[in-house]
Amino acid sequence: MPPKDFPQITPGIFYDDPRAALAWLAKAFGFSTRVCVTNGEGAVIHAEMELGEGVVQIGPAYGGNRQSPRALGGACTQSVSVYVDDVDALYERVRAAGARVEMELSNKEYGDRSFGALDLEGHLWWFAQRVDEDAWERSTRDYRTPRSA
Repeated sequence: MPPKDFPQITPGIFYDDPRAALAWLAKAFGFSTRVCVTNGEGAVIHAEMELGEGVVQIGPAYGGNRQSPRALGGACTQSVSVYVDDVDALYERVRAAGARVEMELSNKEYGDRSFGALDLEGHLWWFAQRVDEDAWERSTRDYRTPRSA
């Protein structure tokens, strides 16, 4: 059971400059910082940002097995998917903040309206709004795994 006010699954993302990432994610994606832990020199060593009920942890890329896509020549090793209430408004905000849009905003046959964008260090984010629940039901009907009781 997760702690109070914490989702059961929370992605952690490594940045070369976590402090800049906190500011950029707030400006571009509308996240707000809920925790920011620094060391004796003021460097961010752990942070948490939230959007609605979702939380993402932000930490420093130490090198080795904790690197930003920027340090890997832009290689994308993960993505984060976020459902929002108004994907059109967020799309405009993201473009105004200078994010690189990887997939333009469009309606999908499975019922979502979505787009993909890279953040300031190259992490891939998908934003969506479910606009047609019937399309989702039709498109996934034959691919569902029965849930155990």
